[in-house]
Amino acid sequence: QVQLVESGGGLVQAGGSLRLSCAASGSTFSIDAIGWYRQAPGKQRELVAVISSGDSTRYADSVKGRFTISRDNAKKNTAFLQMNSLKPEDTAVYSCNVQGSSVGLRYNSWGQGTQVTVSS
Repeated sequence: QVQLVESGGGLVQAGGSLRLSCAASGSTFSIDAIGWYRQAPGKQRELVAVISSGDSTRYADSVKGRFTISRDNAKKNTAFLQMNSLKPEDTAVYSCNVQGSSVGLRYNSWGQGTQVTVSS
């Protein structure tokens, strides 16, 4: 079973920055993609950014140019979401999602979520 540990959420003023991290652990697994999702109160969960095993990236239109997803060069099981120029509408619970294979079986793991609050 692949487990995820997230960190980096918090309270920040509009225009500020935060960096989220997501570390995957387990035995004998490979990662196809790591993504960050968010869910604001009363809204559906949405994809924020995703990075593939080949380091290709995709972003929600609302965060393009402000957020950057990356992977640790040494520890490919760790990903980061650098969030700059934060806006109050970025306030949400951010969750990490990792998909891949482990001992021939597909897995889809979620982190516990971390709160990001942007004050105006």
